Amino acid sequence: MNRDGWLYAWALASVALGAGSLLVPLYFVAIGGETFMLGVLAGVAAAAGAPGALIFGRVADKTGKRRALVLLALGLAVLALALVSLTKRPWLVIVGNGLLWFAAGAVAPVLTLLVTAGTIERDWPARFAVLNRYQGWGWAGGLVLGLVWTTLLSGPLGEIAAQQSLLWLCAVAVGLSAFLAAKWLPADPAEPDRPRPSRMARAIARSRRLPVRSATFPVGPGRLYWLTRSMHPREVAARFSPSLTIYFGAVVAFFVGFGVFWGPLPLYLSRTLGYDSGIVFALYLVSSVGSALWYDRAGKLAERYDPSGLQVGSLLARAALHPAVAVVGLLVSATVASTIINGVVFGLIGVAWAVIAVTAASVVTQLAPSAIRGEALGIYTAVSGLASGVGSILGGWLGGYGFLLAFAVAGALVLVGAALVAVVWRRSPSVAVETDPLSA
Repeated sequence: MNRDGWLYAWALASVALGAGSLLVPLYFVAIGGETFMLGVLAGVAAAAGAPGALIFGRVADKTGKRRALVLLALGLAVLALALVSLTKRPWLVIVGNGLLWFAAGAVAPVLTLLVTAGTIERDWPARFAVLNRYQGWGWAGGLVLGLVWTTLLSGPLGEIAAQQSLLWLCAVAVGLSAFLAAKWLPADPAEPDRPRPSRMARAIARSRRLPVRSATFPVGPGRLYWLTRSMHPREVAARFSPSLTIYFGAVVAFFVGFGVFWGPLPLYLSRTLGYDSGIVFALYLVSSVGSALWYDRAGKLAERYDPSGLQVGSLLARAALHPAVAVVGLLVSATVASTIINGVVFGLIGVAWAVIAVTAASVVTQLAPSAIRGEALGIYTAVSGLASGVGSILGGWLGGYGFLLAFAVAGALVLVGAALVAVVWRRSPSVAVETDPLSA
């Protein structure tokens, strides 16, 4: 195999993760999980990746034992999927799902080291793009697999049995990925190759975000590890400008809003609207692919126009689109028409996310002094993940009182975030956007 042969193994694991990202919440709903606990499930998943990345990233960085760490993470993912498939106890599903995303987060910084091995620093962003392509479209393939599998088998097997069988298939796929990785992963270097964290942070900051996956799972634990690896908190805090502080307040507000929306959403779609698992997978796929198709266009727009202004517009769109999902359910029952309308809404949500994700990097880059640019992007990643997890739990709690309330609060929080970004936009002088890849 060539040096990138192991990426096929990771793409296969990404298929399982992509399917599992929505399959586990749907299974949780099918076995009787309540709205608040569904929010807890999503919140734990959002939070679990960061400690995994920090632990495995530090061990890989110090010891160079990359093969063993990748295989260990894949083994934990197999264990997690098997645990979820064999239980109908909601709290065990939460534990298993947390373990799954701990493993997914843990492997991320190790893959970063593997994909850059043997290449010079200026080529690292291109290597990240290769990794992103394999795992991003593998993720999309998992959503397609979930759509087809649950659509075809839910009738003859029953909903729970079809979902369990897909969980088993995902566990087998990750196990096969581990087997192939054991064959194809490059040998660990005799002398640990330890790229300077600051250099890795700069390269990751210049690279594009993950395609497809980011639309519905925006947390980047691999980025979090490298962008904060050499952080000096006092120095970073001392260099925060008022505008950057306000912007991070906006990030907290709109990511909590995103979490409030996505956390209870699977239960709303399946129980309230009566959509079967295949339709739910299709809606998430539409959102994810919508983002993937718009990342490049969003990057070009960010080069021509003020990124803060673009982000305000996209946040306003998301503020309206979140409650729109509930309004569609109130006005149109679970018919073909409502499915089509929701498909359009989910596609627009994905497009709006692409613009938000791309412009966020540009805004942080413009507001942060060059000396702490990488660390500021790391803080953005950490804050967005934490806020999303908190929002998921809040969304589950609010959903218990009514999904229209939950989605309205989600929209209101995003609106607050948009208002704060608008303040930053008005405070900042008009500056031509650099063509630095950071803006992508």
